[in-house]
Amino acid sequence: MRLVFMGTPDFAVPVLKAFLDAGDEIVAVYSQPPRPAGRGHKLTPSPVHAFAEQHGLAVRHPVSLKNAEAQAEFAALNADAAIVVAYGLLLPQAILDAPRLGCFNLHASMLPRWRGAAPIQRAILAGDAETGVCAMKMDAGLDTGPVLECERVKIGPRMTVSELHDELARIGAPLMVRAVHAYADGKIEPKPQPDEGVTYAAKLSKDEGRIDWSRSAVEIDRMVRALNPGPGTFFETESGERIKLLAAEPVAAKGEPGLVIDDPVIVACGEGALKLLKLQRAGKGAMEADAFLRGYPLPKGTRLR
Repeated sequence: MRLVFMGTPDFAVPVLKAFLDAGDEIVAVYSQPPRPAGRGHKLTPSPVHAFAEQHGLAVRHPVSLKNAEAQAEFAALNADAAIVVAYGLLLPQAILDAPRLGCFNLHASMLPRWRGAAPIQRAILAGDAETGVCAMKMDAGLDTGPVLECERVKIGPRMTVSELHDELARIGAPLMVRAVHAYADGKIEPKPQPDEGVTYAAKLSKDEGRIDWSRSAVEIDRMVRALNPGPGTFFETESGERIKLLAAEPVAAKGEPGLVIDDPVIVACGEGALKLLKLQRAGKGAMEADAFLRGYPLPKGTRLR
């Protein structure tokens, strides 16, 4: 097929590669504009942009698709379909209507659960036992379009957001190719999403990463697994220094929430306790707890907030 691909982060790269491997013609790739990155704030292309350039594909990165010029340029591609994976811009109706077959999205949840910007993180934060990926035909709503095909994934008890992200990307790429090709061949009919079970995965904010020790150890553990590497989880010491918590595990202990009740760094929570495994001070590298404590002790009786 003659396709336009629209995507930005690492999660979208395996899908682009899968359509190339399937022999489809990618007439253009749309991605978010290069952003400043690293200590030098050098303009850096997105993972999709970089992959596309490596494979000789034309890349476009308009700031908006709402103006008539951008819409005319998109329509002039005469695409059979657009494949959209975590692109980062809302598609106006004129864009949705331009390809012959329409626009298709790979979404990282079992729709209608976790529509929106952060479905992988929200699934872990909520303690969901499973999630998945869905290929859907897009409409003007926020992840409301009819679904072509889905595949489920169990969320392991210690699974991190990075691990779940990689697994969903791995299974999502072949699913998307299979579903879109089947639709193009008339072998599959999109099914409307049910009205029941709708939840929204709101965009993550930095403030969500502040640890409230009055919450249960299980809840805080989910935060650590869901919010690292970004936006990150953190607490403050009695002196006001902010420490990032990168890895932890619940343990069977109890005490006053926020108090270090045992070595090495077991902190009481509202229910249970949390053993801190990997930490990072501002401007320093991440360290396993033993190494961290040699330079920055957090002895029994220390109060964290």
